[in-house]
Amino acid sequence: MANLTLKAVHKTYGNHSVIKGVDLEIKDREFVVFVGPSGCGKSTLLRMIAGLEEITSGDLILDGQRVNDVAPAGRGLAMVFQSYALYPHMTVAENMAFSLKLARVPQEERDAKVKAAAGVLQLDHLLDRKPGQLSGGQRQRVAIGRAIVRQPKVFLFDEPLSNLDAALRVQMRIELARLHEQLDATMVYVTHDQVEAMTLASKIVVLRGGVVEQVGSPLELYHHPRNLFVAGFIGSPTMNTIPVTGRGVGEDGVTVGVGQGAVTVPVRGSDALTGQALTGQALTLGVRPEHLTLDDAGPVRGEVSVVERLGGQTFLYVQTAEAGLLVVEADGETAVDLHETVGLSLRADACHLFNADGLALDRLNRHALLDRKAGRGSRAR
Repeated sequence: MANLTLKAVHKTYGNHSVIKGVDLEIKDREFVVFVGPSGCGKSTLLRMIAGLEEITSGDLILDGQRVNDVAPAGRGLAMVFQSYALYPHMTVAENMAFSLKLARVPQEERDAKVKAAAGVLQLDHLLDRKPGQLSGGQRQRVAIGRAIVRQPKVFLFDEPLSNLDAALRVQMRIELARLHEQLDATMVYVTHDQVEAMTLASKIVVLRGGVVEQVGSPLELYHHPRNLFVAGFIGSPTMNTIPVTGRGVGEDGVTVGVGQGAVTVPVRGSDALTGQALTGQALTLGVRPEHLTLDDAGPVRGEVSVVERLGGQTFLYVQTAEAGLLVVEADGETAVDLHETVGLSLRADACHLFNADGLALDRLNRHALLDRKAGRGSRAR
């Protein structure tokens, strides 16, 4: 078992506060990813868990034990860094076994653990090579193998793929996902790449300025962002945001004006009840690129300024008078030319609304909306 809990954790350097009261629970066998822009505190938070940074205040609890004052070697954790940090004069096997050797683990046991880890990471045929004879992906696997042989309670990864090229990053993402399932281990992973977060995590922690903005599953954050920051950070391309004005509230939600038309965004009862107060107020409408559709009769019109053809899909960047630049995800075979004027319609049940403070109104999902219209209540499934 490896449950990790952070309670009101702070980190300050002099008068500068970096981590500002983080409360977080990481359950056994979860793959938790910390994401956020540069300087948000994600690596600092990971290093505090590892014991490489002192916790200014708050509690770090591992399997029910407060470990703030426990040395890194005594916490039962293993960390994989952005740099491989392999000893160039040692073979792969010697690099993987080095921490065990320092711990005076018997030679026979060391060899068995290295062999088992090499089998998991498909390094069996490379054990006698030195780091200079390996590719970047192989070196990173050796660094992970060095962590595996220690059989830690929790694996900590600090941007381990950022030094790899695009193709290797994709390959290593697949291998890390497979490794998590195979080891059935608790993993905490730091990255600035939200695609890595979406594809690897069972739970994502979005950080900004040392504060946790939202915690949830990848799809929860994608479909129900708590605020404009999370909405803009999760998803590639990012969510389109459109300044709108509230027109009123009805059974189906809050209606806002968009371009030459209007959109009614479904929200839960508690938000719908306050919708009347939103009439005439400045709001922000959020819509993902895949929820915009080319439609000559659509309420928004604009000129295509960039066309990105990626084979199976095409991204259109449409400059509009009402909403600025909008990104539209279309079929790869879409016959749209540069500088062409197009109309756009929005899928209302997939739109989001944010108030003047940037906080999301609690949007109903599609099934709950259908239930509401059918008179079966408004509780989301």
